[in-house]
Amino acid sequence: LWLRPLRHRASARGGSRHTLPRVFLAPMAQRVLLSALLLGRAWAQEAAFAAPQRAGVGSRLSPGSWAAPPAAQRQAEGPPSGSFAWAPALTAGLLAALATRSRLPRRARGGEQAQRMTTLEACDEWIGKLNLDAFGKEVHELGRRLKAEQGEEDQQHLEKMISWSRICAAVGLGTMWLGPNPISVIALSLWTHSAWTMIGHHVCHGGYNRTAPSGRYSSRGFAVGSLGRRMVDWFDWMLPEAWSVEHNNLHHYRLGEDADPDLLERNAEAWEGDERFTMPFLSMLLWKWAYYAPNTYKEMKVAELRRQGKPLPDGFDPQAPLTLSNLAAGKGKGIFSVWEFVRRVIGPYFLARFFLLPLPLALVNPAFFASAVVNLALADVLSNIHGFIVIVTNHAGSDLYRFQVGCKPKSPTFYLRAVTSSANFDTGSDLNDFMHGWLNYQIEHHCWPDLSMRAYQKGQPELKAICEKYGVPYVQENVFVRLKKTLDIAMGLTNMRRYPREWEMEKDIMVWSEERARMETA
Repeated sequence: LWLRPLRHRASARGGSRHTLPRVFLAPMAQRVLLSALLLGRAWAQEAAFAAPQRAGVGSRLSPGSWAAPPAAQRQAEGPPSGSFAWAPALTAGLLAALATRSRLPRRARGGEQAQRMTTLEACDEWIGKLNLDAFGKEVHELGRRLKAEQGEEDQQHLEKMISWSRICAAVGLGTMWLGPNPISVIALSLWTHSAWTMIGHHVCHGGYNRTAPSGRYSSRGFAVGSLGRRMVDWFDWMLPEAWSVEHNNLHHYRLGEDADPDLLERNAEAWEGDERFTMPFLSMLLWKWAYYAPNTYKEMKVAELRRQGKPLPDGFDPQAPLTLSNLAAGKGKGIFSVWEFVRRVIGPYFLARFFLLPLPLALVNPAFFASAVVNLALADVLSNIHGFIVIVTNHAGSDLYRFQVGCKPKSPTFYLRAVTSSANFDTGSDLNDFMHGWLNYQIEHHCWPDLSMRAYQKGQPELKAICEKYGVPYVQENVFVRLKKTLDIAMGLTNMRRYPREWEMEKDIMVWSEERARMETA
């Protein structure tokens, strides 16, 4: 017990302040020293007791017993002294230490993990039993194999999904003049939704960089560089370049941290009182243009300022979500203006989608134009709801984890977080996956962001089996079950789990440049 405080004096601060040389702090050395101390003390007491007995009173111990060694017989005037007296005790201590070592769990063989096991809650006990290095290696190797197997079939599968999306567009555009009707609304909504979640999403991640011979669906030029490319490739409320910064970089590599811009639990803290119960439902209707478009653009502008070495405005919190209402209230001052946002981000889409697209119908009959605008507006609302249900629910729930520190990309910890901070939905068929926007493979997507949609279908059963093998919780539920858990988080009715900081693998931890700069200026 007296050795215990010597281990770490600053573990709570994430560092170590050793008060003895490292050799004294090694788990094996601690057990040897402690065993030697106890056995040596008992040895000395027995020898001291035996000395007066041999002087004439009589001894209850035989000269050959372990408590009356020859050294005690030769030195009857007092207890043994010198290093030789401790040699048997050290030997016994070493044997005792080796005997106790074999009983520790595999992950616990680092010294501290054995005692940390008692601090884990019941829902977190799997952490103490996990061989993280072996788990990470298997997940990494599976991703490498899936990437190597990508080829012409993956490209054909992408073309198939694009054709489905275009069929939805043709049905919606061909019927939107008929007056407000569910066929037009659903078809137009699916067209918008699939163009983002399946085509734009996976292409911008580089999932088809190795399979598209023409480069048409390469992340290097898809929907970026000009308004024309944006309109042809992927036209939505968000600016593709800004979305790539927010999603591809920050969300994927800071998943579940405070620096994750899509962390719902943290973002919902701004809602107070009745807002906690009304804003989640209101957000479903308009979140793409009221939250996602301005916040992704903010992340891009902040990244540009940091690359240029320019400071952020005083009082500006880069981790706080910047909504359209916050922007109108002046909270984006020094980052970008309302006019810049309208001109570059949402203005072109609004003008093209709700005015230019149905404009030819006005030449035939103004009523056709009005019907088309109504159908397009309703489809946009439905697309917002659809997107909220399959996107926001991916990383929210009382069974998913949040983290306190950053980690290295493609490290075992990175793969562990991809699994334990994400949720899958029902999987297995193209039609089912199309309706989910292929976001039902969120765990696989976060492990290997740059794979094709078909690769996620192939790899999902294998990754799930790896998680079961190592005892890592793999969450997969119906999307509406996940929606309920997401709303509970947004309303503050439940909380996400916190991954214990002391159980993080230190070799995987890293401090990102913006965090280092913030700590230096604090």
